[in-house]
Amino acid sequence: MRPERVVNARDLRGVVHVTSAVARRRRSAREAALARVVDAGLLGPEAPLVGLLDVDGIRDSVDALTAAFGDTPVLHTFAAKACGLVPVLRLLAETGMGCEVASPGELEQALAAGFTPERLVLDSPAKTVEELRYALAHGIAVNVDNFQELARVDAILAEGPAAGPIGIRVNPQVGAGAIGAMSTATTTSKFGIALRDPGAVEAVVDAFARRPWLNRLHAHVGSQGCPLSLIAAGLRATFDLAEHINTVLGRRQITGLDIGGGLPVNFDGDEDDPTFADYVAELRATVPELLDGRYRLVTEFGRSLLAKNGTIASLVEYTKSAGGRRIAITHAGAQVATRTVFMPQAWPLRVGAFDAHGRPKDAPNEIQDIAGPCCFAGDLTAVGRALPLLDPGDVVALYDTGAYYFSSHFAYNSLPRPAVYGYRVVDDDVRLATVREAQTIREVVQESGAPHVHALVDLISPKSSGNSSDDGRDGRDDRDDPSHPEEVAV
Repeated sequence: MRPERVVNARDLRGVVHVTSAVARRRRSAREAALARVVDAGLLGPEAPLVGLLDVDGIRDSVDALTAAFGDTPVLHTFAAKACGLVPVLRLLAETGMGCEVASPGELEQALAAGFTPERLVLDSPAKTVEELRYALAHGIAVNVDNFQELARVDAILAEGPAAGPIGIRVNPQVGAGAIGAMSTATTTSKFGIALRDPGAVEAVVDAFARRPWLNRLHAHVGSQGCPLSLIAAGLRATFDLAEHINTVLGRRQITGLDIGGGLPVNFDGDEDDPTFADYVAELRATVPELLDGRYRLVTEFGRSLLAKNGTIASLVEYTKSAGGRRIAITHAGAQVATRTVFMPQAWPLRVGAFDAHGRPKDAPNEIQDIAGPCCFAGDLTAVGRALPLLDPGDVVALYDTGAYYFSSHFAYNSLPRPAVYGYRVVDDDVRLATVREAQTIREVVQESGAPHVHALVDLISPKSSGNSSDDGRDGRDDRDDPSHPEEVAV
């Protein structure tokens, strides 16, 4: 049965679209949460910037992914890079997902969240020997990126067998989507073994022939900006290669295919478009054998699970006019919306205008720019938007920012990381939970090297600082000096 649909939403261009019950729930819960954090004082003059995560929305997204694949044997893993906050990873672990990690930090975050090794996948084009050794010993699946890395694995396994699956990442070289930086199956992509290069297929077949412990292939075509047809074409090539290898070897050595993620996100409205069901339908049309159970699949979705379930909320600190254009100065800029600020055409965000109580603002629309706090002219999260006229003390919301935004802080101007809260709306009651506490200014100073304040001066003249220790203090009683916070001492 189709969900009830009503006409009540506008996209970035102001065009009205129909919205589903899912989109209406998402918007209603978001508005309730915004009002609640203002009312609770979690967003206000003392805390002018926060990130918000819709817990039920995240769970709904996981349910939609699981339903789309039906009975196909698959381990769905979450790409930790999209939102590496440990409570978020814990929530996903509770849904039965696995986790794909691409660095030692992401691995430790996943383990802290409770993922067991057999539900982890290690991807990275720059794995160290120690990273490989740990993963192979603990049963974490490894996707080998290149032949030099494969030689390292050979050396490690000479000491003892691997405890988990090992695959090779291939690049089917099917081309780029609309955003080159998000396209990982181009002719010259840095990822995987390029299959259309001379001799590459033969070399991959030989690698499997010489190593009976190789049992997976991995491909990831790209994400935002990549049409589903391009993703499916890459997976068609990967499936065909797996079949070719097993046929040449005369055995079904390859038993699993890691098909990556890549479902694009609709940043133009509250709808999920395309959906996970659309993704699977494209696979069924292009490579139906992929879903018939002969291979155990692994997916690595990230942005498509989290983006639409997150919001950045900021106070408007000042408003001004320049060249006839109204400008609202907020606390959300490049430090939390890095991609949007530096690539606005590729990563546009929808903006919501709310009053000082966190309620949708009721005022005539005017063309306005939304600016951030960073000290460069391009620190703008929206340009020329028709929004209710904003005033100091109002709230600006940046929608669809649950992945790669407030969870991936850019420390420009030494701006601190904002607090992040999860929310649920149950019987009109908004329940909040702290996901990450706000970073303090003292923590910013300490991370910037304050404990080693004299280190460089002491290289020139060890006694010139008056303190040969490396503890960030100069011997003065500076407890009342805000430039020397007491907590900085080691």
